[in-house]
Order: sequence, then structure tokens, then C-alpha cells
Amino acid sequence: MTSTTTSAPAVASHELDRKLSLRHIRFIALGSAIGTGLFYGSSETIQAAGPAVLIAYLIAGCAVYAVMRALGEMAVRHPVAGSFAQYSGRYTSPLMGFLTGWTFAFEMIIVAIADMTAAATYMKMWYPDTPGWIWMVAALVLICGLNLMRVKVFGELEFWFTLIKIVTIVAMIVGGLYLIVFGISLGGFEPGPHNLFEHGGFAPFGVWGIIMSLGIVVFSFGGVETLGMTAGEAGDPARAIPQAVNTVPVRILIFYILTIGVMLCLIPWTEVGSGESPFVLVFSQLGLTAAPHIINAVVLTAALSAMNSITYAATRTMYGLAEQGHAPKAFTRISRSGVPTWPVAIVAACLVVGLFVYLLIPDQLFVIVASIATFATVFTWASILLAHHGMRTEMKRDGVVSAGFAAPLWPVLNYVTLGFMALVVLILAFTDAGRTALVVGAVWMGLLVVGYKLFIGTEGRKRPVLALREELPEAARTSAE
Repeated sequence: MTSTTTSAPAVASHELDRKLSLRHIRFIALGSAIGTGLFYGSSETIQAAGPAVLIAYLIAGCAVYAVMRALGEMAVRHPVAGSFAQYSGRYTSPLMGFLTGWTFAFEMIIVAIADMTAAATYMKMWYPDTPGWIWMVAALVLICGLNLMRVKVFGELEFWFTLIKIVTIVAMIVGGLYLIVFGISLGGFEPGPHNLFEHGGFAPFGVWGIIMSLGIVVFSFGGVETLGMTAGEAGDPARAIPQAVNTVPVRILIFYILTIGVMLCLIPWTEVGSGESPFVLVFSQLGLTAAPHIINAVVLTAALSAMNSITYAATRTMYGLAEQGHAPKAFTRISRSGVPTWPVAIVAACLVVGLFVYLLIPDQLFVIVASIATFATVFTWASILLAHHGMRTEMKRDGVVSAGFAAPLWPVLNYVTLGFMALVVLILAFTDAGRTALVVGAVWMGLLVVGYKLFIGTEGRKRPVLALREELPEAARTSAE
């Protein structure tokens, strides 16, 4: 990894600016798991398994935590840009690093396209006569412009974006508990825990329903690994990364299980998704006549927040790929603001292409996005676990003790979680959308392998040399202000 030290305040031409504080990273970790999938997409998982979907979220949450602990240990030991793409290249193989990095970058870009189109959809509520492409262009310019500013600006915006989403969810939980405790009818239904066990029982579709919902649930958790991208710009990665990773169980319990549990106590699961969003129903019953507008503003914020963090993750992944020789060297060029400008330009160009694709096939775009993103999420998580296993195996062989934040129960937990990933892939084969994901994923991997063989030179086929945290300059090991 190229490293340049200078006493001048300007950022080195190939070195990222370490200006993400502990507060920023904590909220990036929180915000990465909260998107439109929770506010509206949770209805799909509920329809697949009924109230027993809570078990699916708990199981998938345990797998997510295992992945994040593995990633956290690697990020603390090697706080580099590119994160798991670099780790895969170092501890699995250069080809695996290439596949992981470009698959994750591609996933982030297509999901950003989905968020861009979602933002246009939400704006139609207030401006129904304005063409959607105008709002898509506005979102593109806004997010790419923000990502050209200093990373501290990105961190600050994510802090406020996430705060808005957290306040909304907490208000939903508190308001829902108020309605349950005082027995206030919601939409003509009597609230209470009995709604979890009526209308076909807690698991109306049995164990099979829980299993089949896992694929959708895993997709809803996709993106939490974005946290690893912050290691290259964290002021104090040894402190910030562990604290952020350790919030994963709490945010899964609160933002998914508790929120959905309260929803299912308020109204029968059979009603979820058949009318208004449960969030709108709750706020309306609490006397907020402007509830539809409030929720629309929140989901718009969620879409822009996701698009912002996704653009950040994609650009830092490309920067890391360039450091490994897996992308043009121009991708490592850093602006005065400490931002890799070429990757931002590439993402902007892809979003423009996505804009035109949306105009051609608006009804099919989301299906394609969801299919690729589901496959890419499982592939990325599996690559993180394999890289972590390779690192720990090498450390054990060399008699190296973990510098801190060692993942627990290694290697058993890695094996169990990889088995879970295999189960999710198997589940995908039982649905039409899942089979589409597997076909698209196989074609994508084939194209990447061909690209690797044809275009990657000798330098890119070497395992990257990753700096250890203790080898970084003192300024990179102290907390940012």
C-alpha cells in the first residue's frame, strides 16, 4: 500500500483522510441496517413466514454478528481502504479479492440506482405532475456532490440522516406500546400479543415458512458490511470499529425484532402489506393526521442516506482494488478534500446509465437489482468469513496473538455461519427470483474471471501487503476530533 507522510495540512496524493470520528462510525454502523426495507420491505418477510419471521430475523442476526466480528477483527488488525476485498486478496487469493471487490462495488452501484428511483417515487406524493427523472437527476447530483466533499462531511450527514430514522423507529415503538398497554384499537383491530398467535398461529406456514423467509431477511441485512470500509478513514480504528460492531446485536433486536414485534401485536399479520404502511397506521392512530407525509419524508431520507453510504462504500472499494492492481491506478488519485475522485466519477456515470435503464424497463429494474444484491450479499459475507479463517490460521501457524477484538469461537463459528450461507443459496433455488439471482450471479462471476485472466497483470496477481495497525503513522492511530 502506498504511504506518503507530509507535514503539510494537505492530504497526500494517494492517502485517504482519516477524519471519521467515533460518533460518525457508530451512526454509519446504525444507519447501514436501517433503510426502506424496514419501513416497507418488512411486509414481504411477514407475508412469507407470519409472526414466526421474528425467528428468521433472530437467526440471520446471529449470522450477521458472526460476519461482523470476523470483519471487525481484520479491520482492527489491518485498517485499510478496500476492507474485505483487500483481506480476501491477502488471506484467500488475489482472484478472490478481485471477485469480492468488484462484486461488492457492483452491488452497491445497482442498489444506489434502486435508491435513486425510490427517491423519485417518494417525491411524487408531493409533486405528482413532475417527471420522476428530474428527481433522480437531483438525487444523483446531490449525493455525488456530497461524496466529493471531505469524508468528515459524509460522516456528519450520515449522523443526521441516521438520527432521523432512529427517532422515527423509537417513536413507532413507544407509540405502539402505548396503544397496546391502553388497548386502543388500531384500524379496527384490538392490539395485543394475541395477534402473534391468532390468524393461523405463530408459524402459519410451519418451519418451511421460516426457512423460505431467510433469503429475504438476509437481503434486508445486506450492507451492514459497509462498516468495514470506514477502517481506512477512521481516526482511531482500534477503538471505533469494535464499539460499532458490538452495537450489531442491539440494533438488530431493536430496529428489526422489536419494531416488527410491536407491529404484529398492533394488527394481524394478514393485514400487513394489504393497505397502508404499519408506521402510517400507528402515527395516524396517535393523532398525527400528517402521518403519511411524515413517513414519506422519513423513507425519502432513508433512501438518500442509503444512496450516500452506498456511494461511499463503492468508491472506497474501487480505491482499494486499484491499490491491489485490480483497477486503474488513476482510482488511487486523491483530491484536496481527501476523496478518490475517479471512483466517484465512475459511480456517477453508472447512475446515469441506471437512469436510462429505468426509463426503458421501470417495472423490471427492481427485480434485477434485488436478485443481484441478494447473491452478492451472500457471496461477500462468505468471502469475509473465508478471509478471516485464513488470517487466523496464518496467525496460529506463526504463533501471533490477536492484537485485540478477536472473533469468538473460531473456527467453529466460521464453519457454522458458512453453512448458513450455503443454506441461503439453496433456498434461493426454490423461488423464481432466487433462481434469477443464481443465474445472474453465475454469469457475473464468469465475466469477472475472464476479465481477471485478460486484463490483470503480474502486480495484480500478487497477494497484497497489508499494513498492520501498529505500523501506521501516529496520526492514523489517534482519535479524530
